[in-house]
Amino acid sequence: SSASAFAPTPFTTRQQISLQVELEGREIEGALVPCTNFILVKVAEAEDQTEGGIILSGRAKQKKTEGVVVSIGPGRTHQESGITFPMPVSPGEGVLYGKYDGTELDYDGCKHTLIRDTDIMVKYSGDKMTLENCDVTSDSVLVKVNRSGEEEMASGLLIASSASGNSKPSTGKIVKVGPGRMAQNGEMIHMDVAVGDEIKFRDFAGNDVSIEREDYAVVRMPDILAKF
Repeated sequence: SSASAFAPTPFTTRQQISLQVELEGREIEGALVPCTNFILVKVAEAEDQTEGGIILSGRAKQKKTEGVVVSIGPGRTHQESGITFPMPVSPGEGVLYGKYDGTELDYDGCKHTLIRDTDIMVKYSGDKMTLENCDVTSDSVLVKVNRSGEEEMASGLLIASSASGNSKPSTGKIVKVGPGRMAQNGEMIHMDVAVGDEIKFRDFAGNDVSIEREDYAVVRMPDILAKF
């Protein structure tokens, strides 16, 4: 007998289109295809153990707001110029998004969510997010935040985290810079900061992110007040 007789049958586009899956308990034909700038994400399973080793069960499990991109829409079209904004992620990449972002759904027997490209805080390659394999999108930057109440600049000037006693950090060093935001003519708007810059940003503007047990914040360029 020939070994080729046991080779798997090539997966064709026609076979994929006729594939039947379930969406919200209803059987549908074909894959679920996101529209405009929506992204279909297979949600990662909830954590069943804390970092301290405590076993969690039921509702106590830590809900994950990350997952793997299954499919993407064609991108958002600018209403005046007609230019389509390219999507910042590809199928197979991992994404981290906001706690209240997205529309959850049961698709193909697993938990999924539909998010917009603007909901992405961090994207990464590989099975686990690390500082080396992650990146930010659009006009966002990833900041290693300063956790102390005030930070001293090289000149000796002290920058308070907030005049009202805010404990959330609003200063830090940039470790990742996004490609920038696209203008209506299709050109990228220059990012006025670089990796290594120390910045002061608006209080409560950054989205907290934990990467390899270190504290970071994702901050958009319009929320950056100054650099030093």
